[in-house]
Amino acid sequence: MDYLRDPDTIYARSFAIIREEAPLDRLPDAVQPVAVRLIHACGMIDVLDDLQISEELPVAVRNAVSSGKPILADCEMVKAAVIRRNLPETCQVICTLNDPRAADVGFQQSITRSAAAVSLWRDHLTGAVVIIGNAPTALFALLEMIDAGAERPAAIIAMPVGFVGATEAKHELHVNSRGVPYATILGRRGGSAMAAAAFNALFARQRQ
Repeated sequence: MDYLRDPDTIYARSFAIIREEAPLDRLPDAVQPVAVRLIHACGMIDVLDDLQISEELPVAVRNAVSSGKPILADCEMVKAAVIRRNLPETCQVICTLNDPRAADVGFQQSITRSAAAVSLWRDHLTGAVVIIGNAPTALFALLEMIDAGAERPAAIIAMPVGFVGATEAKHELHVNSRGVPYATILGRRGGSAMAAAAFNALFARQRQ
């Protein structure tokens, strides 16, 4: 079969096609790498239509990571997808979803384990980078916790996916980010790969 085999060629051609086909000039230069990585992660140029991103997000994320603040992930898939080799060795990626306390809180309060796991972020939240790629209830819980007086993270990358709550949770973040720089994909689309791709774009060492 006739297909490209060289990984560097495939990589370069993929990003060249994205830049040829996507109207990236509608975005500030600072956030275009995020858009490119998101398109690459899902294969859909039109995801750009739903992308909402703060121009100050890249600086906020990089400053948080370089100053030793943790990354808070809503699920193990996001945690695993964060490319650690591009980050400082001391950078922590924390996921509390499988902490036994999350299951207990979820059962006691009749809420999802994802939402309950967010309550365990409180001691780590100040100035952290939050990445939500799976559960809409995690995003709702985070915004409710901030509204109730919790410290704010430095940035929120929120791309939960699904048919129940995803659209609504991301819309709430978009209309009121609580003063936190953010990136989201409006509507039903999203997922762990896209959320992690948005983060990884800010630390990528390869050419795009």
